[in-house]
Amino acid sequence: MKPLNLENKLAQTPKNDPKYSTTIKSIDGSEMTLGCPKVTRGLVALMNQHAVIGGAACHWGGPAAFAEMSSSLHAIMFSNKKRNWFEDYNFVNDAGHAENGIYALRANYGFDNLTFEDLRKFRSIESKLTGHGEAHLNPEGVYLSNGPLGSGVPQAQGLALADKLIGNERTTLCVLSDGGSMEGETKESFAAIPGLASKGKMNPFVLIISDNNTKLSGRIEADSFSMEPTFNSLATLGWNVIHEENGNDLQKVHNTLEAAILEAKKNPKKPVCVLVKTVKGFGVKSTEESASGGHGFPLKAYDEKLTAFLDEIFEDNTPAEFSEWAEEILASKPAPKESSTTSSVKSEKVQPGFARAAIEAVEKGLPVFSVSSDLQGSTGINDFQKAYPENFVDVGIAESNMINTAVGLSKQGLIPIVDTFAQFAITKGNLPLIMSSLSQAPIIGLFSHAGFQDAADGASHQATTYLAATSSIPHVTTVVCSCSSEAKSYMSTAIENIKREREAGRVADSVLFYFGRENHPEYYKESLSYEWGKAQVLLEGSDVTIVTNGPLVQKALNAAAELAKKGKSATVINNPFANKVDLETFKTALSNTNGNLVTVEDHQLIGGMGSMLVHELAMNDVKFRVKSLANHGKFGQSAYMADELYELHGLSENHIIEACLSF
Repeated sequence: MKPLNLENKLAQTPKNDPKYSTTIKSIDGSEMTLGCPKVTRGLVALMNQHAVIGGAACHWGGPAAFAEMSSSLHAIMFSNKKRNWFEDYNFVNDAGHAENGIYALRANYGFDNLTFEDLRKFRSIESKLTGHGEAHLNPEGVYLSNGPLGSGVPQAQGLALADKLIGNERTTLCVLSDGGSMEGETKESFAAIPGLASKGKMNPFVLIISDNNTKLSGRIEADSFSMEPTFNSLATLGWNVIHEENGNDLQKVHNTLEAAILEAKKNPKKPVCVLVKTVKGFGVKSTEESASGGHGFPLKAYDEKLTAFLDEIFEDNTPAEFSEWAEEILASKPAPKESSTTSSVKSEKVQPGFARAAIEAVEKGLPVFSVSSDLQGSTGINDFQKAYPENFVDVGIAESNMINTAVGLSKQGLIPIVDTFAQFAITKGNLPLIMSSLSQAPIIGLFSHAGFQDAADGASHQATTYLAATSSIPHVTTVVCSCSSEAKSYMSTAIENIKREREAGRVADSVLFYFGRENHPEYYKESLSYEWGKAQVLLEGSDVTIVTNGPLVQKALNAAAELAKKGKSATVINNPFANKVDLETFKTALSNTNGNLVTVEDHQLIGGMGSMLVHELAMNDVKFRVKSLANHGKFGQSAYMADELYELHGLSENHIIEACLSF
């Protein structure tokens, strides 16, 4: 089969050996030069420190565990200096949380002209070295974008299938974590890859699984269940399973991977799976011993422990270049800033409000039960789980399974709460959400990090279609929360509504809450009663109505304050109930502001809050003129803070002011 004539934009094979290297024995007895795994870890620590200083969170445990495997695989792929490496290999990293380790290793090679200086901009809006690998920004280094665990394996399956159809002599290498092995997509490919290969439909395929019994929130077996039966099933499914018990021993790992690739090439009808025992957070005792394996980088901005952290990685033999780099970072620490905050309102994340309401509901005797898929620390429901440890289960990294489990709980008379990042809920969980409504089994969803609020992780984690994906599902109410007091009130009402409607024999709506990651005021207007289904008028004016929700409420209020200085008076409305338009409130506001309307949202324009509002107004013959500020059909990217992305996409205070003045 002849494919389309497409340019492969991946960077060429590096001509030089790594700047910092180590020499080991290949299985044929020859010496081979590999990138030093300690250097990879040291670079990850330094680049993470720059990102943390900028305000971003970073991964440490994953790249530390993967360093030896990555070093070996890249040495194998880059071994033929006379050929483009991608002519011989497909490389797919499903473990996006380890992508920074790949950046570090490749900078050591000078791959794609990457330098150590480039690593200083990791996760910044100026860099293509995003939080997870993104092909749309870094096609020279990333062939398939990653981030959501489990997606890379079936995509790698497609690459190997295509190579067989086209007639390419290419081997596919796919790296996976044990946490990613819990995803449904992965398990489907666990069966499909050997099944298709046995029929001669696949090119050689090698799957490398890092097994350290650790996910983001803790040990897999302790929090969820053992993965050993899953891994034991691989041989039965048709994989040639090879075990490597010393995944952080470079010599052993390299020889095992060399042998695995030879086996796969020798018999393409039997794909090879290498189960590699690793230690998450390897190289630093505190992270090795941590329940999460130091998933997130453990050092704070300008942390005095940085030098000791590096010395532990390098076993007190830190290269001078790295020591000087650390000293430079610590010496650049700015003087403490005086607080410019004048508000007496406490600032906190939205998340605690939901847990507080759930705890109160159980105290009242309501059958509230939490089902999580590893992200309860990020979504905030872990406070509820700590208060009522018998009222939750962690199903592992399996969002679809989580929501489907909740459907069963709901049918049996419980009030289930599910939680994950918004991006994973609306993608992996969309069909289960539909089936929840179809089965008349309402659930409550806590879907965090919506819009650009997951700034540093990049586009794969930034849900900019969350309302478009779920607002049209029958028997679903979507609520975009902007502060913790709002979250607590609406969560309490959602629980009570489900109880009342179901016990009365009526169909209750599922309620899907969307909210951000960063801190916001505890409330925006102290006197608000948070009436269910009603938009909140936060400020009344006479020239223009600004409608927003979620993390952009404060920006709308700030814009209104600046407009007042220009002699313009704005009404500001927080519209949390995106798909249940409070028509009367908007009709009144628009009649008082000459029909001038500005909608502002952290979402795609198509299918967003603004489009639903405008449609409802038009259908009810309300007279208005509108300017809509939203994402116009673009993916996001990594940035230290969400504000940088709001500025880039025209959602800042100044953009709101400009839109208002355009009338």
